[in-house]
Amino acid sequence: MADNNNTNKPGLFERGGKFGWLHSTVDAFDTFLRVPATVTSRGSHVRDGLDIKRVMIIAVIAAIPAALFGMWNVGYQYDLANPAVSWGLLQRFWFGFLKVLPLFLVSYIVGLGIEFAFAQMRNEEVNEGYLVSGFFIPLIVPVDIPLWMLALAVAFAVIFGKEVFGGTGMNFLNPALLARAFLFFSYPSKMSGSEVWIANQMKIGTLADGVTGATPLSFTADCKQGIDALTSNFSFFDMFAGTVPGSVGETSVIAILLGAVILVWTGIASWKVMVSSVLGALCVGSLANVLGATAVPAYFHLVMGGFAFGTVFMATDPVTSAQTETGKWIYGFLIGALCVVVRLFNPGYAEGMMLAILLMNTFAPLVDWCVTSAAVSRRAKKVKLA
Repeated sequence: MADNNNTNKPGLFERGGKFGWLHSTVDAFDTFLRVPATVTSRGSHVRDGLDIKRVMIIAVIAAIPAALFGMWNVGYQYDLANPAVSWGLLQRFWFGFLKVLPLFLVSYIVGLGIEFAFAQMRNEEVNEGYLVSGFFIPLIVPVDIPLWMLALAVAFAVIFGKEVFGGTGMNFLNPALLARAFLFFSYPSKMSGSEVWIANQMKIGTLADGVTGATPLSFTADCKQGIDALTSNFSFFDMFAGTVPGSVGETSVIAILLGAVILVWTGIASWKVMVSSVLGALCVGSLANVLGATAVPAYFHLVMGGFAFGTVFMATDPVTSAQTETGKWIYGFLIGALCVVVRLFNPGYAEGMMLAILLMNTFAPLVDWCVTSAAVSRRAKKVKLA
């Protein structure tokens, strides 16, 4: 007679199995590209095909146009800086791809390694939240950032920005921006916001370490009386199209808008945050024009630096942004306004989007509390009057 005592034994990598301590890691790889055949059998539950994995993958897909253009732009900027080079479309893209690929590898290897380690220690499933952060981090740093610096920044962001608060969904600061902030405050010479490394430039008989090119934002502090220095180097269309020096994925507003359409159409990101951020930047920028604080037109701020990328991909983070509908308008407006204020009145740091978003991440719960408190007070008054 067959022995059926072993039929209910846990699998090799299941909890209770021989290698059950690796369950979190094996489960993460097993479910990465497929949906497990497990469903709820009883009780009330929500029937919805949209889970964290799908949300994260859609966000990554939305950022792919910006990433692909950024890779091409790295090669294009090198081509411009080196008169001896005359490349075509594919050559520029391939050069940029090889320069950007190590950034993605470091970001994912370090970040996912830490995520897997924490999941194993907590005996929990590995969350897919870092799929997005790991993709965004290489897009918001200069392409010449030393890989060891990037690894430190990723480790800091994942450990102190996410895991100490409980992991995905529990953090109150955007992990990708926290990594950038770590680099800015720890290694400001690499993250000045005013210049960006273009590429190794070949010279006759020598190989220079790198060539820096001024970004559009580097001219804003020198444009109090006019915009000649800015427009003589970059046109509005150059900045809108993205054929300017800058962080890998932040230069092309066109590519970023393609991502915005995907995020809004799928309901992953809030259009209210995006629109209100633009309105905040335009209001402060226009006020600065009227008061004579700057001659740079307000709408220029929408296509310079990381404003577009931050508005579309960072400010709309569903975990760290405001949750109430009215709060989203306030939250986005203040991000856009603070970004322009930093750009105009802090010459030591030309880019203000990172600081604006991180600051509003901190105050987002307060914004929601004020909105809900005001709503409760209005309803209470109506009840008394009735």
